[in-house]
Amino acid sequence: MGHRDKVKKLGRTRSHREAMLANMAMSLFTHRVIKTTDAKAKALKPLVDRLITTAKKDTLHAKRQVAKTVNNKVVFKKLFSEIVPQFSERTSGFARVVKLGVRRGDGAPISVVELLTEKPKETTEKGKKGKKSKKKTTGSGAKSKSSKKETFGDTKKKTETKAKTAVHKTTTPGTKNK
Repeated sequence: MGHRDKVKKLGRTRSHREAMLANMAMSLFTHRVIKTTDAKAKALKPLVDRLITTAKKDTLHAKRQVAKTVNNKVVFKKLFSEIVPQFSERTSGFARVVKLGVRRGDGAPISVVELLTEKPKETTEKGKKGKKSKKKTTGSGAKSKSSKKETFGDTKKKTETKAKTAVHKTTTPGTKNK
């Protein structure tokens, strides 16, 4: 009977379990996706949802409550500045658990926990979004794509001619090859 079994103990003491889940939550806020066992993922999802719901209030009291669990300043700032604004229109369901299968070593069921946010767009060195700088090559050492295709075609023709000549050079029994 599962009466009054609200907390998944995960085979750990209370302090160890709380510290582990807090570390996993901070990793999730940092990387947006983490891979873990099914039991840990199911225990982590309500904690993450509760932290984001509290952080959405954006009051001093809410920040102090979140700071009890998220005690890394960099992750704390990222949570309030980047992650929470993306959930402004959503009321719940901030994380998703996707089952992957079993771990090869011990057969433990593995899941992925991910935040349901858009990934930030990466910028290049100069700050231009999505554009890569093109390098122009000059000189005798550089070849264009078309010249590479031609050289590939030329080598293909050469190998075909070598194969034909090799067929003609086969010897019959009792004759010598010159």
